[in-house]
Amino acid sequence: MAKTDLTKTIMARFDRLKTGRQNWETHWQEVADYMQPRKADVTRTRSKGDKRTELVFDSSPIQAVELLAASLHGMLTNPSTPWFSLRYKDQGLDMDDEAKLWLEGVTETMYTAFNRSNFQQEIFELYHDLITFGTAAMFIEEDNQDLLKFSTRHINEIYITENDKGRIDTVYRKFKITLRAAAQQFGTFLSEEAKGKVEKDPFDDIEILHAVYPRIEFDPTKKDKENMEFESVYLEYKNGNELSVGGFVEFPFVVPRYLKASHEIYGRSPAMTALPDVKMLNEMSKTTIKAAQKQVDPPLLVPDDGFLLPVRTVPGGLNFYRSGTRDRIEPLNIGANNPLGLNMEEQRRTAIRNVFYVDQLMLQQGPQMTATEVIQRNEEKMRLLGPVLGRLQSELLKPMIDRCFAILLRNNQFAQAPEFLSGQDIEIEYVSPLAKAQKGTELSSITRAIEILGSLANVAPVFDYINFDALVKHVADLVGVPQKVLKLQSQVNAEREQAAQQQEQMAQMQQLQQVAKAGGDIAPLAKVLPDEARAVANAEAE
Repeated sequence: MAKTDLTKTIMARFDRLKTGRQNWETHWQEVADYMQPRKADVTRTRSKGDKRTELVFDSSPIQAVELLAASLHGMLTNPSTPWFSLRYKDQGLDMDDEAKLWLEGVTETMYTAFNRSNFQQEIFELYHDLITFGTAAMFIEEDNQDLLKFSTRHINEIYITENDKGRIDTVYRKFKITLRAAAQQFGTFLSEEAKGKVEKDPFDDIEILHAVYPRIEFDPTKKDKENMEFESVYLEYKNGNELSVGGFVEFPFVVPRYLKASHEIYGRSPAMTALPDVKMLNEMSKTTIKAAQKQVDPPLLVPDDGFLLPVRTVPGGLNFYRSGTRDRIEPLNIGANNPLGLNMEEQRRTAIRNVFYVDQLMLQQGPQMTATEVIQRNEEKMRLLGPVLGRLQSELLKPMIDRCFAILLRNNQFAQAPEFLSGQDIEIEYVSPLAKAQKGTELSSITRAIEILGSLANVAPVFDYINFDALVKHVADLVGVPQKVLKLQSQVNAEREQAAQQQEQMAQMQQLQQVAKAGGDIAPLAKVLPDEARAVANAEAE
């Protein structure tokens, strides 16, 4: 089958990306061998289900990766607590009750969609890849049943490049699927060769190349797949047969990097930093195991004559030698220094723990920590992981939330917005532990200020400077009180007006009573009173 111009262009670009990734592959393979064996198939072809821990003699680096992945999961996308909220760019709208109530409904809808999907298990896999390989990739697509579908892709499938702003906007993915799955997805567009194999061996694999990149020329007024901002092309990798040409309104991949050098595209990971210590630790552990075996079952010194039978070291074994000789079977003193080896191993473990922040992330043993100690510990975590969290917010959370928001919006999952919100921009606020700590500090400052002003209220009208309506809304926002449990401003105003009227009526009635007691004429005053007060006035007059 003749290749089209589009196919030739994509294949040429892929060859370029493949060449640029070669140096990374051996590095990825090595860190996976020691710290994530279940994904140690970057450059090696591994059978599914085979043992992959043959190089591992100490599991502490694997445990360190697990701990850091779990910590990032808890700090960024904890399933048990809110981890993002939506805000208006126009800060004035955040004080409008109706606007805030609608946006809270949108946020709740998004959380429901995240929790209903496979997000949590896939994002945890992404954190593992990020810590191990330094680069991770997740594909976000629409799902007919759950609306959102997330797929963390193995690093050995992903080839990337950046735009002029340093953002990943091009992803090529080469992967294998069964011929049966390919036929279900692409149908008649499969090549004749592939169609013939489907009938013979439907469970045989076929290599597919999926390319997603920005379109250079398209008409944004048209809503068809040929005019979306990002082009999506599926090819049969072997022969370049064009399977599908479509598009995406938003970039469907999120590709975060843990740390990145300015002249590199792929990221670097803490596992790469720890690799020399990890390899040394495994060699030391191997030597220590051998030394322990020698001490438990030591080599023997055996005379070269006088023995009638081979040496037997089994329990109850008998060894015969000529009587009258003084020869004995003795253990060989190998002069092993086990404490030195164990100390060196512990030094390597300490270095590895420092790279993965194990001591800072582990819960303290012993008495319960005070609130101050908890705050200090969180501040230490944020100080160490702050730069990483900042990059992950930019390269992971923002594009992911933007993509999911757009999918839910297109599927009419949000309530109708008020008319006055038309054209208003929405931005993301990350409710991370650091953000919560900052809000706690601000709340403490406000509380302290009210206490100081209260002590001065007897000598000066200091509270005249406070907008208490705005203060209540701000404090409620700081402590996370949802808008739906608060009264609307219009409702509060109506209740205040009603209360003022009732107070005025009560004052007028009290005035009538005082006039009546004094024997005065209350008829003129009663004419200007409400019906209720007029009835009381007439009764007094009679």
